[in-house]
Amino acid sequence: MRMNRRNLGTSSGRREKAVDKSAMERMVRQNRARRKKRRKDKSISLAATMSKNVIALATSLHGIGPLIQNGTFRKRVAEIEPPWHPPRGFSLVPIEMPDFSMELLLHQNEFFSNNSLEYLKTDDSNMPEDRAGKEDTAERLLTENREVVLQLHGGGYIGKMKNAYRDFAVLYARMPGERAVLSVDYRVAPEDPYPAALEDAYAAYQWLLEMGCRGSQIIVVGDSAGGGLALALCLYLKDKGEPLPKKLVLMSPWTDLAATGDSYETNFEKDPLFGNTTDSMIYSNAYYGENDPKTPYISPLYGNYEGFPPMLFQVGGAEMLLSDSARAAKKAKAAGCEVQLTIYDEMFHVFQLGMKKMKESREAWKEIEEFLTI
Repeated sequence: MRMNRRNLGTSSGRREKAVDKSAMERMVRQNRARRKKRRKDKSISLAATMSKNVIALATSLHGIGPLIQNGTFRKRVAEIEPPWHPPRGFSLVPIEMPDFSMELLLHQNEFFSNNSLEYLKTDDSNMPEDRAGKEDTAERLLTENREVVLQLHGGGYIGKMKNAYRDFAVLYARMPGERAVLSVDYRVAPEDPYPAALEDAYAAYQWLLEMGCRGSQIIVVGDSAGGGLALALCLYLKDKGEPLPKKLVLMSPWTDLAATGDSYETNFEKDPLFGNTTDSMIYSNAYYGENDPKTPYISPLYGNYEGFPPMLFQVGGAEMLLSDSARAAKKAKAAGCEVQLTIYDEMFHVFQLGMKKMKESREAWKEIEEFLTI
């Protein structure tokens, strides 16, 4: 909640000739506190303001702007990113599935060596003959970490996994609880439209169950399209009568691909990333094609949330997808779910990418940590 600004003007009147020293010191401290309060009262930080301006400037450029807004630029950047290496104390295990790939970020410890991690790789060229040994090692590795985060990245269903989400995985893993993080590099459009992403998310969830995890150990997280996919996955699991995850963390989830929310109009000129054009990826049908965009597995806003696990929505107040979160959260709450919706005033789409460099991003990650440790 935004704090009320106060008028801090000086009072008039005859100045006393003798001023008590302690009273003067008290006045100085009060003035300092008031100045500090005024800085806190500003709607967004300087770093956030600069980030918004840079995004708005980039999307306004004639050549690169449309490429940023329709997702082409993101895809090209992901293709040329340098190799990512886990920080000290972690191991990153690549896992090849039949149609897609995954990455499992684990805490290293004395009990499990890097050699034992090789058992998790499902690429036949590296697969030990003892599959039972692989599954046993996987089960022990995952249960040692107790809870597991299943991360579904964003990108408008057209962008693949990128290094920023590997950094996200580290932030999740470093939270109290020492969770493992399984990041899914699911298939994307236009080569693999709906339902490919949902099929891959479901396969990843099933893999965790097969490795010995229970639904009550799994936390599904996602941003943008990944947030919508997390909700769609829960709908799919519920419809199949399978165990649901423990919690959901949803950053600016894309829940309404039909684009019917009020914020698509009210924030049209405010959104620095998707605003001022209808040619951005949030208006694209690349993912759903000829299917009805209001299909719940495509746009989970139109699904039934009864029985869903606790969920945290985070969304920026300036983004066009604001109503996607607000409406989904309202619907989930009406269905009896435990829901936490936080609207970060004037913030942009997936501002959590600011990691530790931006006050609002730090606050958002702290909120996630508190939500997961409740």
